[in-house]
Amino acid sequence: MKWIKEIVLKFGLILFGIAVYNTIWTLTNTREKVEYEPIHNLHFDNTVLKNFDQKKLEEVIAEMKETKTKLERLEEKFQNLSARVQKPYPDIKYLNYHNKKRILVTGGGGFVGSHLVDRLMYEGHEVTVVDNFFTGVKYNIEHWIGHNNFEIIHQDIVNPLFVEVDEIYHLASPASPPHYMFNPVKTIKTNTIGTINMLGLAKRVGAKILIASTSEVYGDPEVHPQPETYWGHVNPIGPRACYDEGKRVSETLSYAYAKQEKVSVRVARIFNTYGPRMNLKDGRVVSNFILQALKNETLTVYGNGKQTRSFQYVSDLVDGLIALMNSNYTMPVNLGNPQEHTITEFAVIIRKLVGGNNKIEMVNAVEDDPQRRKPDITRAVTFLNWKPKVPLKIGLEKTIKYFKEELIRQHIHPII
Repeated sequence: MKWIKEIVLKFGLILFGIAVYNTIWTLTNTREKVEYEPIHNLHFDNTVLKNFDQKKLEEVIAEMKETKTKLERLEEKFQNLSARVQKPYPDIKYLNYHNKKRILVTGGGGFVGSHLVDRLMYEGHEVTVVDNFFTGVKYNIEHWIGHNNFEIIHQDIVNPLFVEVDEIYHLASPASPPHYMFNPVKTIKTNTIGTINMLGLAKRVGAKILIASTSEVYGDPEVHPQPETYWGHVNPIGPRACYDEGKRVSETLSYAYAKQEKVSVRVARIFNTYGPRMNLKDGRVVSNFILQALKNETLTVYGNGKQTRSFQYVSDLVDGLIALMNSNYTMPVNLGNPQEHTITEFAVIIRKLVGGNNKIEMVNAVEDDPQRRKPDITRAVTFLNWKPKVPLKIGLEKTIKYFKEELIRQHIHPII
């Protein structure tokens, strides 16, 4: 299509040149004082311009503007034509009618959801994404738009949804503290009313549903590491309660539907996850440290820095979600990396990988911030044959590369 564009532009320039030539020729021949000269001998000096009356000059300017407008319209039409040309899609596996599933992913435009969508599309399934794009972005899934196996529904799941599907991955919810604290009531509604709507859909169409829960159901744990049998230690009226208790209620709803309505339910308790497509400003540890390091800013650690976290790469989480959906295990399962680091250790690791010498500064602690977080993944290993594979260093290098590219794309050039 590039050569067509060049031809169209050259043709437009030729028309423009002819129009200018004809206008000048007409003007130079309307006055007796100006003798005819070939176009290559014309000189636009003050003598010639004095022989042009004001009216003719205005006509020249008007015709040039009209020609410019026509060229701009021609360019716009060409761009619209180019947009209709079929774009290449990533190669996907072919599945026959019996093996191809119709899969709904709520929150499919988000960080984790978009990676899950990629995996399901590569496997050859039909994928429908429903997202209100509060925290998710279409950019994460734009490479599938227009594909026969892909569909987007721009909708908030607080409103009922009517589609025919075989499986539902219910990931819709703000997941970072700044996002879920921004509108606590909305967060609660998403995790209660939204979950009821998805469970009701699963009941109506006979679909299997996986509920994306969180390690936050354990609150600030008094048991370490945290097994699925631990009931948690949560402040029900604290700033994080809208998310923590919202997810606890979503689990309660899931098993109520499973017992009363015989809905096939899976529950994944997801621990800290990082990787490409993270929101640069979601306020979580990984994104904060990488962004500050790339901008050569001070790395800010909330509290004393001795709090621990366990970080898993996003591809490992996607493997776990699919393994859980395809399994026969119905009880909650922890999906996380049991490798534990303090927040200060993590800041040092990221600073070293970025290559800077940023200062690390301790600031006031965040209210109800969990002091220790490490999953017991015995169930995942036993029943799903799953455990994280991507080493922290490799995962962070890929994530840092993504952040650099994203900063440049947003015209914010990293200093380091």
